Amino acid sequence: MNSLYLLLGGLALLGLGYFVYGAWLEKVWGVDPSRPTPAHQFRDGVDYMPSKAPVVLGHHFSSIAGAGPINGPIQAAVFGWLPCFIWVVVGGIFFGGVHDFGSLFASLRNKGRSIGEVIAGSIGLRAKRLFVIFSFLTLVLVVGAFASIVAGTFNGFMSDASGALVHNHVNGSTATISLLFIVLAVIFGLLVYRFEMPLGRATLLGVAGIVGVIALGLRFPVYAGYDTWMWLLGLYILVASVTPVWILLQPRDYLSSFLLYAMMLAAVVGIVAAHPVIELPAFTSFEVNGQYLFPALFVTVACGAISGFHSLVASGTTSKQLSSERDARLVGFGSMLIESALGIASLIAVGYIFTRNGHAFTSQTPTQVLADGLSQMLACVGLGSESARGVTYGLIILAVSTFCLTSLDTATRLGRYMFQELWLAPGQSVKDVRGWRAVLVNKYVATLVTVGLGMSLGFGGYAKIWPLFGAANQLLAALALLAVACWLQNLSRRNGMFLLPMFFMLLVTLSALVLGIVAQGRALLAGTGGTVAALQLVIAVLLLALSLVLVHEGWQALRRKGRPAAKTA
Repeated sequence: MNSLYLLLGGLALLGLGYFVYGAWLEKVWGVDPSRPTPAHQFRDGVDYMPSKAPVVLGHHFSSIAGAGPINGPIQAAVFGWLPCFIWVVVGGIFFGGVHDFGSLFASLRNKGRSIGEVIAGSIGLRAKRLFVIFSFLTLVLVVGAFASIVAGTFNGFMSDASGALVHNHVNGSTATISLLFIVLAVIFGLLVYRFEMPLGRATLLGVAGIVGVIALGLRFPVYAGYDTWMWLLGLYILVASVTPVWILLQPRDYLSSFLLYAMMLAAVVGIVAAHPVIELPAFTSFEVNGQYLFPALFVTVACGAISGFHSLVASGTTSKQLSSERDARLVGFGSMLIESALGIASLIAVGYIFTRNGHAFTSQTPTQVLADGLSQMLACVGLGSESARGVTYGLIILAVSTFCLTSLDTATRLGRYMFQELWLAPGQSVKDVRGWRAVLVNKYVATLVTVGLGMSLGFGGYAKIWPLFGAANQLLAALALLAVACWLQNLSRRNGMFLLPMFFMLLVTLSALVLGIVAQGRALLAGTGGTVAALQLVIAVLLLALSLVLVHEGWQALRRKGRPAAKTA
């Protein structure tokens, strides 16, 4: 299969999805640009902050992308390129796009509150509390997995052929650039929001700053080990998740998005220039290495097609920054389709490496597969020298690390929101709480709990967390689809576009969770699981129990007719 056909065909289908299906959803749901958004209604300069569409798009896309659209398609390619490609495109448009756009819109119409609050108004208070617990547990997994991935890309040491530890220049440079990027983001935030510099001028300075930061990082790498970076990352997200969004979260995500867009542009240029024929089979087998295409493919591809984490970002931070409902399709639906496009590029990269390796999958990590594949293809546009390929490879690693770091920061903030929300009575704010609950809703305590649990899992390595994260994340997506479907029904609006994706994702993820529980249980009985396996087993059982109760209550709500619309809508 010529990779150019995959790329151009995929982009054409995603474009049609955005302009045709996305526009239809806007019309059916009643998106109203004249309606004030929560960012204007509740502006506080900390969480609620009206911002221009490019800034919010940068924040949202950087936050949701993470490593999922890279790791997922590359790992799922063992089943062949065809099922992966179909799921990325069809899933991105009709599953993930609907999920993300719907979650953002529902939050906008509910004062910028979380999907949990949407559930409270459309299904019931008990369902809301269960959903918040489910979301918090999922976010703990996100923090653990992404912290481990970032620490791995920062790890300044590797083993040479003799087994001795040597410096890893690429990772050391990535660490330096990422640290300097934080400083650059703070400066950008001050320029835009305190000194009121026009966004265009500040962006030009910011992009110039990115070039300078990269140059410094390539020249002055920082070398520290995995465990050191895990501790430093824990300290960073403790601080970052409680600072005002305008000073770090939003500007860093906005500037980071330029790195991500540049990487995707490089991917398109490389694939168009090289357009290699990939010899990865269209379909390999329904069963590979003990994993079955159903449900493994749909759980593994994860963020490349649909991700429950996106609903938490959309209703947690993004809805509090959107200046107009007009921007909801671009930010919600558009960001998901950009992720799907990245998933297609990742699939082509692994197909190229498979072909180059003599029809064998590599032992490289998914991030390395993407960087290796794209840097080799970019050799066709004058970047074929060893030094040029090395720089290109390093910059792609940096971009992926940026994906993960922004997602890690956002996930920690969302975890703090969810933990606080768990202890609030209906209609109650953090300022109204008294007694022992006042301690638990304190933002510093809530952040400490989130970071502590997440980092405890992260020290075990992301590979041990990823399968459970994938199942929990996709199940969260099914529950978010259920929540928005119930909400739209209460408003007497069409919700059929949510029902098929919801039922399918429930079937996929409940199957995956049951299989995961059986596998972890067997490992513990055999004495090979350890503490991490025990913790994962407990979380998996909790997630399964919570989801079954939520599905039951949601189904009862869908069956009820004539229920009055929620007041917040």
